Amino acid sequence: MTSFTPRQALLLSLAAALTTIVMKTGAWWLTGSVGYLSDALESVVNLAGAGFALWMVSYARQPADDEHQYGHGKAEYFSAAFEGGLIFIAALIILLTAGERLLNPQPVGALGLGTLLSVGASLINFFVARVLLEVGRVHRSLALEADARHLMADVWTTAGVVCGVGLAFATGWSWLDPLVAGAVALNILREGWELMRRSIDGLMDRALPEAEIAAIERTLGENSPPGCFHGKLTTRAAGAMHFAHVELYVPGDWTVAEAHELAHALEHVVEARTGARLAIHLEPLPSSGPSSAVTVQA
Repeated sequence: MTSFTPRQALLLSLAAALTTIVMKTGAWWLTGSVGYLSDALESVVNLAGAGFALWMVSYARQPADDEHQYGHGKAEYFSAAFEGGLIFIAALIILLTAGERLLNPQPVGALGLGTLLSVGASLINFFVARVLLEVGRVHRSLALEADARHLMADVWTTAGVVCGVGLAFATGWSWLDPLVAGAVALNILREGWELMRRSIDGLMDRALPEAEIAAIERTLGENSPPGCFHGKLTTRAAGAMHFAHVELYVPGDWTVAEAHELAHALEHVVEARTGARLAIHLEPLPSSGPSSAVTVQA
């Protein structure tokens, strides 16, 4: 699955969304269940989210230009925010529909084929979500991870709807169907908020995860020659692109060429081992005798 590119993974998500819309709409039409209607509406959100994610991922991977000298990586955060907004809208529609059905309950129709269609759609979403999550982690793409987590929420949502509709059919308590639909709406509201929170974090230049910061620190420590040390490491992410800045202290009697050679070597080895693009600011230390510059191997 890691052989997929982000674009290919999102095209797969688009195809899955179109397929599940047809299947879940069929389930709603066969059963008349508002729970299945809520499930179908969420698949429409999946389609819109995957389409916007594809656009943003394509844009984010454009090379840097004169107007965007650090690249376009932050475009992916707009995808997560957009998808979160769509989830809020879908949840509101579901809550309104469920409220109307609670006030005017209707019996649930035959469940056989309708339930089978809904479960089949859920299995498709589960498979595609696993692909998106794995490809998103490999390529460090928030847009793909957001789409994957949304699809996984859809899987759990479908499971809840099937249980609610089944209980309504078995007990004859029609109010169970809209009640479960309302619970589904609250669940996807939570998912929408989480996606929007992560996108805001990204736009606010949140620091890299602690494990990645530790890897950068370790790489610098292992490859700095005696008499040199670093400090004031800062990091940030812009979509799939990770950046770091650090101050490197070198002996004051080093030549500019020696200090620049070390800085360039450290920048190269950090990017090779961690994927972070490091920028180094050099600071001189008091002179300590003859030059002891060391070449760093990646």
